[in-house]
Amino acid sequence: MAETTTGSPAPKGAGMASLSPRPKEYTDTISIAVVNRAGAEVGTISIDPKDFGGKISRRLMHEVVIMYRANQRAGTHHTLRRGEVAGSTKKVFRQKGTGNARIGTKRTNKRVGGGTAKGPKPRDYSYSLPKKAIRAATRMAILSKFIDKEAVIIDDFGLSAPKTKEIVGVLKAIKVGKLATESGEKDITLLDGTVLIGTNGIDANVYKSARNIEGVKVLPAAEFNCYTVLKQKRLLLTKAALEALKNPVKPAPAPAAEEKPIVRRGRAGRIQKQKAAAAK
Repeated sequence: MAETTTGSPAPKGAGMASLSPRPKEYTDTISIAVVNRAGAEVGTISIDPKDFGGKISRRLMHEVVIMYRANQRAGTHHTLRRGEVAGSTKKVFRQKGTGNARIGTKRTNKRVGGGTAKGPKPRDYSYSLPKKAIRAATRMAILSKFIDKEAVIIDDFGLSAPKTKEIVGVLKAIKVGKLATESGEKDITLLDGTVLIGTNGIDANVYKSARNIEGVKVLPAAEFNCYTVLKQKRLLLTKAALEALKNPVKPAPAPAAEEKPIVRRGRAGRIQKQKAAAAK
């Protein structure tokens, strides 16, 4: 399970390494180890890249992340223009005869205490990309975690009640690499970095246990998005959450709206009523 990072650097994975803006396709099956709460390997899971689209586009993921970050902006910045700051509009002194440079109002942007020229005003930064592009970017982000060996599968947390100490113990037990130090090699655990924990549906025990741990975020698999997946360094999924990502539940189609007959007026309305009476 442990990934060794000492010595010559391992080639970077798939998703985030290629500099080409074109999507890169992947067909080889990915094998990921399954661990238990003690960090011991208890099996492996094979993942077909086609379950997550089979290709990765850095450009699309970048555009979606920029959209999510723009939508988080409050846009409440506000500066005062020269017509909004306090102060008189009276000319400071006469135009000629004083020997000074000519000057007008005190509220000009060239003077201390004056208004701001072309400063920011409150605005809405939010925008939206096509839904299909957003869903595709989410699948690409998850696939990149698998290919870059930044995802870990756990069989189950098995929490009967919220307990932060137990989650901390699980994150400490799972080793994801080694770090070379002056005193020797040191194991890198999930607790040493940021991690996104994915559950199948809302798991209140896991959420309440991990919400106070710095760098740890808990989300149901159905609520994953490209920005959240890429923001955290590691991805920790339960086996049930992985199956939910492979086979997402499609929303039920909305019921068809009843078609209301068009009611016409005037001569056309009289003809319509005659036709309806004749049909009866």
